[in-house]
Amino acid sequence: VQLVESGGGSVQAGGSLRLSCAASTSGYSHICMGWFRQAPGKEREPVASVEDDGTAPTYADSVKGRFTISKDNAKNTLELQMNNLKPEDTGMYYCAADWSCRSDYESWGQGTQVTVS
Repeated sequence: VQLVESGGGSVQAGGSLRLSCAASTSGYSHICMGWFRQAPGKEREPVASVEDDGTAPTYADSVKGRFTISKDNAKNTLELQMNNLKPEDTGMYYCAADWSCRSDYESWGQGTQVTVS
């Protein structure tokens, strides 16, 4: 599956961004999806994930209450609404596909940069 992220950019602390990920596969409704991020000099970390049917969202503690993940199986898209952004949210954000729904992400997008100042 090919994944293409968009929506990144630069924003001041307290601002919002909405990331999107477009998936090119006919089996999108069977895939669990996740968002990850990687800050400079740090390891990639999970941000949020969702089940294949778009239910049961999970979030990293650092983004709970500020970020919302949503999956639209009709449009083959995954979104991440990010509110009240903080400088520590800065990084490259990736969407990823997990066909087995066992937190084993096989396909990754190229990433979209988020910078919070």
